[in-house]
Amino acid sequence: MHFTSAQRLDDGVLEREFTLGEIPGTLWTPESAAPLPLVLMAHNNGLPKADPRLMARARYTAARGYAVATIDAAGCGDRPRSAADEQARADLRRAMQAGEPVDEIFESFIGPLVENAVPEWQATLDALLELPGIGGPVGYSGGWAALGIRLAVVEPRIAAAGLFAGGYVPRAQREEARQVTIPLLFLLQWDDQGNPRQRALDLFDAFGSKEKTLHANPGGHIATPWFELEDGCRFLDRHLK
Repeated sequence: MHFTSAQRLDDGVLEREFTLGEIPGTLWTPESAAPLPLVLMAHNNGLPKADPRLMARARYTAARGYAVATIDAAGCGDRPRSAADEQARADLRRAMQAGEPVDEIFESFIGPLVENAVPEWQATLDALLELPGIGGPVGYSGGWAALGIRLAVVEPRIAAAGLFAGGYVPRAQREEARQVTIPLLFLLQWDDQGNPRQRALDLFDAFGSKEKTLHANPGGHIATPWFELEDGCRFLDRHLK
């Protein structure tokens, strides 16, 4: 892991850009002498790690006493997109404009993204836990629910997860949800047109966790209330501190 820049923000949080091979990422840490628990904050759908909403969530969480890290998945931010990715996105736009079913396009597109992202996140986790001042335990928080499900199944170091039901979850991860047993906080926007409500409720029901909580709020995809971030940090406090 190679740090390429560092700046101390107004809230006292240290923001550092890094690269791990070809993977670009950002790490936020508060001023603290104690080993910090770590939160992995993932995103997809082509969003960059510098997305303002992601950065605001990361800074708020770091200020609450966490090391927070994110990386750009393949095809996100400045990372190049393959010809297959570009074709899938073009097919998706065309189908949505024509009002045609899009599930199979999502399956062919999102499934491989998840499989390819998991080893990159695991390599990033390995490198982060070697840094001084970061001691775990580890949580996952992010809008990429499919990746969170997969990581919760294959990565025993993740102790709790906050997931947002705002993106397509492939059938493979919907089946894997039954194997997820860590504590979960699941956010649902009740009027998210891109995310069928019943599918999200079925996914919540499928999780095998004994402790799982569903928060549903009215509004569309990006209308999640700010207080959910506060509640999400309280959830992390219970399980990571």
